[in-house]
Amino acid sequence: MQAKKPIDLGYGIHLIDGFDLGLPFRTGTYIFDEEELTLIETGPGPSVPYIKQGLKDLDFSLEQVKYIILTHIHLDHAGGAGLLLKECPNAKVVVHPRGARHLTDPGKLIAGARAVYGEKFDELFGSIVPIPEERLLIKGEGDTLVISSHRTLEFIDTPGHAKHHFSIFDPVSNGMFTGDTAGIHYKWLEEDGVDFFLPTTSPNHFDPEAMVNSISRFRKYELDRLYFGHFGMTEKIDEVFRQVTEWIPIFVKEGEKALESGKDIRDLANSLRNRVSQHLKQFKISDNHKVFKVIELDLQVSAMGVIDYLQKKQSLKK
Repeated sequence: MQAKKPIDLGYGIHLIDGFDLGLPFRTGTYIFDEEELTLIETGPGPSVPYIKQGLKDLDFSLEQVKYIILTHIHLDHAGGAGLLLKECPNAKVVVHPRGARHLTDPGKLIAGARAVYGEKFDELFGSIVPIPEERLLIKGEGDTLVISSHRTLEFIDTPGHAKHHFSIFDPVSNGMFTGDTAGIHYKWLEEDGVDFFLPTTSPNHFDPEAMVNSISRFRKYELDRLYFGHFGMTEKIDEVFRQVTEWIPIFVKEGEKALESGKDIRDLANSLRNRVSQHLKQFKISDNHKVFKVIELDLQVSAMGVIDYLQKKQSLKK
């Protein structure tokens, strides 16, 4: 598949499609065309060639890259960071305080992802390159990063999907780069006139209360834009928050029902798939729509996170 040209989002921001999973509109890298050339997310290792080509298309060199910001360290967002950094001699990787040690020593990160993705790991993520500690820049709640004389990014701690997750507020576009905290944007459905968003509840840090609280923090910014890890930008802020906060308790309730009836993660994923399918039928989206290829994968991973959360919750009561 040939890479598409970078998408111009306005306000000096471009989006490079990283073709995660070999699919378009799945995971992307945002580029700030500023004095300090700044990227948000790398995606996994196989996305790095697309990033390099996208930068070339924008007439940027790898030497110009100053900051590579990672909303969190899950490998579908950060797996390519070490690989890309090797070719960006003047760059630093910006990461949440809880994530830094896993970038310098990614062994546990790799083991966790292998447990989730199994034999597909190598195909999906490729080689994970450790990042030297001196090339990390740690940012936490309330910290800022000046990338030009007129643009200063703000970092806010936004757990719920992961404890090592921050989001980045851009005052120029009045937008928030939400990583996975505000859910997944299924862009494939836009051509059918459907705006659809689901929470992503992957193991092992999913916390529904924290996720809702983080979304409440987003609301207070009165944003004009949301920039997703998966995928792209939307200006339909209220619709995103409405859908995601309505689906979070549905995911948890379905998980509780599965545990009570002795069902496993696969059964929960199927139950969630049925709920999503029934929901989308009202918009005339059929069960064989291409979007289900990725929704089914997302729900398998989300089911793991829901069960993990509920089992931890049960163990605390004992």
